[in-house]
Amino acid sequence: MKPAFSIFFATLLASVTFAAEPAGEYSRVIFSDDFSGEGFGPRWGHYKSSSVVKNGVLVGITAPTSDHSAVDNIRIEGESDLEVSVKFRFVSDKAKSFNVWFDDKNYKGSHAGHICQVSVSPGYVNLSDAKTGAFTLTNDLYNRKKLPGGLTDEDKKMLESKSKRVPVKLSLEEWHTLVARTKGEEIEVLVDGKAVGTFKSEGVAHPSKTLISLTTNPVDVEYDDFSIKAPAKP
Repeated sequence: MKPAFSIFFATLLASVTFAAEPAGEYSRVIFSDDFSGEGFGPRWGHYKSSSVVKNGVLVGITAPTSDHSAVDNIRIEGESDLEVSVKFRFVSDKAKSFNVWFDDKNYKGSHAGHICQVSVSPGYVNLSDAKTGAFTLTNDLYNRKKLPGGLTDEDKKMLESKSKRVPVKLSLEEWHTLVARTKGEEIEVLVDGKAVGTFKSEGVAHPSKTLISLTTNPVDVEYDDFSIKAPAKP
C-alpha cells in the first residue's frame, strides 16, 4: 500500500496537470484511431507517403527517393477550433521531426491551403501561422522566399513574427503525448500533460480547417492514439 503522503502528492500533481487541460471544452470527437486494425482505415489519405500501420502503431516513413516528407491525413467538415492529440516517439536519431498541420484545401490564399502547424523535434516545438506567414501567396511571398535575395528586410521581419520556437528535451524511444489546440487566433501546445507554449496570430483563426495531417521528417517516428476533437455544439 502506498503511504498517504505519496497518494496525496500524486493526487495534487494530477490535479495540476489536469488544470492545464480544459476538461470537456473539446468534447466532440470528430475522428480517432488507435491503429489496432490491419492497415490504415478508409478515412486516411496520403501524399507521397510510405507510412504503414504495423504492430498497433502508425510508422511514419518518407521514401528515400521522395521529394516531399510523408503526409498522412484526415479530411473533416470545416471547423475553426480544434484539438489534435497523438502519442508519438522518435525511434532513432534519423527522426528529425514531425508536424501536425491544420489546413483548408478550399482556401487558395496559401500554398496547399496551409493554415497553421505545430512542429515537434527532440529539441524544440515550433508553433506557426502558415496562412499569413511562410506559406502565404500574397505578394508571391511563398515563391519569392525560395529565391536568393527574394525577401526584403520587411518580409523577413514579418516572417519572424509568424512563428514561435520553444525549447524542449524529448528522449528517443520513449512515448510522449502531444496535444495541439487552436482557439480563435491562438495555438496552444501541451506535451505529456504539461503546457509547452502558446502562440497568437491572425491566420490561426481561419474559420474552416478541413484537413489534419501528420508529416514525418523523414522516418522513424511512430504514432498511436490519434484523435481530432472540437468544442461541443451549442
